[in-house]
Amino acid sequence: MELPQIQAHPEAQDLRRVMASCVLIGIVAGLGAAAFFVMLEAGSAFCMGYLAGYHPNGPGYETPLFDSESGDGQSIIRWVLLIIPAVGGLISGLITFSLAPEAEGHGTDAAIEAYHFKDGVVRARVPFIKAITSAITIGSGGSGGREGPIAQIGAGFGSILGGWLKMPPDERRILMAAGMAAGIGAIFHAPLAGALFAAEVMYQGPDQEHEVFVPAFVTSIVSYCVFGAFFGFHPLFVTPAYHISQPLQLLPYFILAVVCALGAKLFVSSFYGARHLMFDRLKLPNHVKPALGGIVVGIIGFFLPEAIGAGYGVVQACFNNDVGVSPAIIDLPSAGAIRDFLPGGMAPAFVGAALLAIIAVAKIGTTSFSIGSGGSGGVFGPAVVIGGALGGATGLLCAELFPAWQVEPGAFALVGMAGFFAGAANTPISTIIMVSEMTGNYNLLLPAMLVCIVSYMLCQKFTLYERQLPSRLDAPSKVGNMARAILQRLTVRLALSMKPDRSLMVVPVDMVFSELVDRFASSTHECFPVVDGEGCLVGVIDTDQIRQLVTEIAFSDAVIAGDIAESVQAVSPNESLLVAVNLMVSTGRHELIVVDEQDSRRAIDTLSRSDVITAYNRQIASPKQ
Repeated sequence: MELPQIQAHPEAQDLRRVMASCVLIGIVAGLGAAAFFVMLEAGSAFCMGYLAGYHPNGPGYETPLFDSESGDGQSIIRWVLLIIPAVGGLISGLITFSLAPEAEGHGTDAAIEAYHFKDGVVRARVPFIKAITSAITIGSGGSGGREGPIAQIGAGFGSILGGWLKMPPDERRILMAAGMAAGIGAIFHAPLAGALFAAEVMYQGPDQEHEVFVPAFVTSIVSYCVFGAFFGFHPLFVTPAYHISQPLQLLPYFILAVVCALGAKLFVSSFYGARHLMFDRLKLPNHVKPALGGIVVGIIGFFLPEAIGAGYGVVQACFNNDVGVSPAIIDLPSAGAIRDFLPGGMAPAFVGAALLAIIAVAKIGTTSFSIGSGGSGGVFGPAVVIGGALGGATGLLCAELFPAWQVEPGAFALVGMAGFFAGAANTPISTIIMVSEMTGNYNLLLPAMLVCIVSYMLCQKFTLYERQLPSRLDAPSKVGNMARAILQRLTVRLALSMKPDRSLMVVPVDMVFSELVDRFASSTHECFPVVDGEGCLVGVIDTDQIRQLVTEIAFSDAVIAGDIAESVQAVSPNESLLVAVNLMVSTGRHELIVVDEQDSRRAIDTLSRSDVITAYNRQIASPKQ
């Protein structure tokens, strides 16, 4: 049996063009993520490793590219840690605010703003400036993450390609978001979460950019394959085989959800407090503000090195602690100082919990001053560390105080990573998947879902991303699409049924001009159908023609309606209002003739712009009509 042939819809052809572009974006974003990762590793190895003697541990599956040593807390040159964040901040600030000011801060907000308000346009220089300044900021000890920079880098690649191909704004926005997904999916070893994040992060409420999903999947798959060809296909963190064996084990996770929500609120308040209440009010050039933030970061890092740089080693230590593998929590550089500061004889669990809680609070401070001052770096990485530390501290306390709950502190750290960022960024779905992919552990999806949703619900009034919109209804780029969708649903017949006056005034083809003027003067219609002796439609006359002819031929009866009638552009009752509006725009008319469905030469009514607006407004007010 021969299958029916269906002609390709224009939108399907557009989708194929977008998909082909997404493959190229994925390749470029994967290479960009690889280059950015090398730059981060080089910056950290030189500034913190070579200059300060501090070799912080990273995620378990990431082998250092330039230095495999690990810090023991004794060989750190702390006065260097005091200085280098300020130096890095100064260099980063000078480059950023001299060449590409939109590259300052965590980057994701800039990408969201470009998506909603700039038709997906990102200047070509931004990805390169962002990569350089982020590597300098994070490598020199600034507390930043990879997500913001790589989001802006990937978004920039997508936007640039869309510009080269002269794509319309809607397609360029999609390519920009797909590029963001590609970068995040590659550098975090989380291709699925990268695609979901790009669609979810645009809105503060429970809304997503569904147009982005398929293109983002393509770019994320390709970019992760490119990145994995260089650095392997594996998660970031090495984790034990955590699991949930009974429903009662979920109860302590409610405590963790509240802790995550409170921590997220503190983080957002601190981040924007430092930015708006301090750095925005300083009467200094923006170029030097990251250096001032770096001074505060250096002071904190002098006493607590775990609070500067990427900090992923803190989270890995929480997982190692559960299986007795080094480096565990007690092996962190500041563990000895915290133990000596606390009362003697305190249980190791309380010492570990205190250390992790202090690191979390200090990390909030260093991130606020590193990125809030205008330094370049993301906030997802620090949020993962803060959430992991808070989760680990909560887990240690629960395990010590309530042993019957069978709490695994490392599991709390893993779920805390997700719950904290889900609350702070209002991205619960992508964060659940992101953390699962980063840890390679899907056995804790149930508690992660619970904690993320509870934290998200408790944190609805604030967000890390200022440029997020409440919902798709608030997106400028969606207003036209939504109006077109509504007009497409409504018919001319429906609009006519709402008219208070259904009378139709026609003009005989032989009506003299003076009578024609009187007819228009006594009517509120914008146009009159002109009919012959049999009542068949032969043309149309509108008010603009009458006004123009009055000044030219006065009230001469030598002119009749048939002499000035123009060709008819009509609609039928079963056509959509979108067709009618498009016809009004293309012809420049404010009112159209409505003809019978069975006989296009018989006029039955007129449709004005006000009739369309009335029908549209009533549909908005009562969508069930």
